[in-house]
Amino acid sequence: MAETKQFKAESKRLLDMMINSIYTHREIFIRELISNASDAIDKLYFKSLTDDTVGMNKDDFEIRLTADKDTRILTVSDNGIGMNEEELENNLGIIANSGSFKFKNENEKNEDVDIIGQFGVGFYSAFMVAKEVEVRSKAFGADKAYAWRSSGVDGYTIEECDKEKVGTEIRLTLKEDTETENYSEFLDSYHLKELVKKYSDYIRFPIKMDVEKSRRKTDAADDDYSDNAYETYYENETLNSMVPLWRRNKNELKPEDYNNFYKDKYYDYNDPLKYIHSKIEGTVTYDSLLFIPSQPPFNFYSKDYEKGLQLYSSGVLITDKCADLLPDYFSFVRGLVDSADISLNISREMLQHDHQLKTIARSIEKTIKNELKKLLNNNREEYEKFWKAFGIQIKFGCYDNYGRDCDAVKDLLLFTSSAEKKLVTLDEYVDRMKEDQKYIYYAAGDNVNMIESLPQTELLRDKGYEILYLTDSVDEFVMKVLMRYKEKEFRSVSEGDLGIDTEEEKEETKKLAEENKDMLTLIKEALDGKIKEAKISDKLKSHPVCISSVGRISLEMEKVLNQNPQNEKVTSEKVLELNPDHKIFSVMQKLFNEDKEKFKTYASILYDQALLIEGMSIEDPVGFSNKVCALMSE
Repeated sequence: MAETKQFKAESKRLLDMMINSIYTHREIFIRELISNASDAIDKLYFKSLTDDTVGMNKDDFEIRLTADKDTRILTVSDNGIGMNEEELENNLGIIANSGSFKFKNENEKNEDVDIIGQFGVGFYSAFMVAKEVEVRSKAFGADKAYAWRSSGVDGYTIEECDKEKVGTEIRLTLKEDTETENYSEFLDSYHLKELVKKYSDYIRFPIKMDVEKSRRKTDAADDDYSDNAYETYYENETLNSMVPLWRRNKNELKPEDYNNFYKDKYYDYNDPLKYIHSKIEGTVTYDSLLFIPSQPPFNFYSKDYEKGLQLYSSGVLITDKCADLLPDYFSFVRGLVDSADISLNISREMLQHDHQLKTIARSIEKTIKNELKKLLNNNREEYEKFWKAFGIQIKFGCYDNYGRDCDAVKDLLLFTSSAEKKLVTLDEYVDRMKEDQKYIYYAAGDNVNMIESLPQTELLRDKGYEILYLTDSVDEFVMKVLMRYKEKEFRSVSEGDLGIDTEEEKEETKKLAEENKDMLTLIKEALDGKIKEAKISDKLKSHPVCISSVGRISLEMEKVLNQNPQNEKVTSEKVLELNPDHKIFSVMQKLFNEDKEKFKTYASILYDQALLIEGMSIEDPVGFSNKVCALMSE
């Protein structure tokens, strides 16, 4: 009987941690063992390029899975380089001593070497599902084969065994099922097939298995649909596709190849709006295949939606959703990144070199932005489709993080314009500004028709100034963050000086304000703290009155912020503006001199009227109605 050897103390602790905590999902073990098998084949294939005695070509290599439900043994085998007794001792007896890592370093400059496993730890993930692991291996060029056996932290044995062919077999005797863990699922051929498809579909050697099938017995009656009418047989299947689409030459691929891949991979019935296939070489080399969907997923704007790209290392899936590869404002992008430069530590779920991932993320962000810019410039109709689907996400990206990313996306923004009510970019707006125009004007509201009816927009439109119509709740916050574009300041039609009055007009407004100072003061007093001031308006044409605001919180921002009942209520600093050229102004002047009480009633009605025009609620609808009815009955 072979002598039981002990793992080193640090290896024991690592193995115990591996079994109990490192891997999030137990199914990861199948990925690790297949990757190790692929590495072993890579080594022998590399040797075959210079050594005719190998006697094999690339088509001869394979990885095989075998599941025996009676003995509860799952076997992962390969016809790769194999291991001798010393290599079994060094590679499996000392955790994290990786032969693959050493091999890759020795052949670092050879492009044909593509070793996946580097840290020698993934093999031990087998103990998460197995109560005993046996590794039977025969090294290339060796006369003898050896078996390494272990039941976990108690140690291992190595002894000579019978194995005719070169390569390695890893036999896992699975643990018994419990109330919380179903280890038997790893003996089910369909489940194994799914796992291979999920994690190892692009391993470049075939992964084969006898898959259980069912067919009708030839002597079964036509009306017999019982289990006895069918017989079980096994069919040898290759489980993986081996050649990733993203590694193929773009000249070989057609749009339908990308579209079909997208729909199959991401369960979408519609073709993507755009696909982006890139191979980047530089500080970090990687392939990427990105898709912009034609419409948002059903849960895109819910808390359940998870952003992220699939991350592969040499065709092996590392994680299904790597959120760090995408900024939030591009969270709608689907796709994948595959890089041999991504090194892995204890688990392939934990990236060791975070700076490499950040380098890829910056490059991905730049790629997406450039492609969207091309779409905007070269195919406006398609870009506007994209904008209607995902524009609000770009706007949130501009506003989020205190505007940190606004420069990255501001050229992608679209807003409805008063000019033909079409979507325009900020660049297009600025290019056609009037020569004497000081500001980029915008107006906010629930919809275009409502905005267009705002009293503050009438004079600007009459003078031929273009106005951006903001209809999304985030829009005005975006403007506040941007502040200016190409040195032109943003200015709401509902706040401040619009910069359209001549010096003579300004003097006339100032004169009227002085002449009616007492009347304006009484309006403020009558409204009892509801407004910061009453003033003579320089922005009204045919309407008698409007509400504007001063300070950081605009009227639209007040509406948006107060939509959440859990938020503390915020209030903008409101200004009631009166049109001195309207008949109502003359009426107010007369009442101020003759009937102060009725004057105050009129002031209250005008204030509520201005709020309603802005789409804001009034405090006392019944009181407002009674005041109007009282005036109508006079």
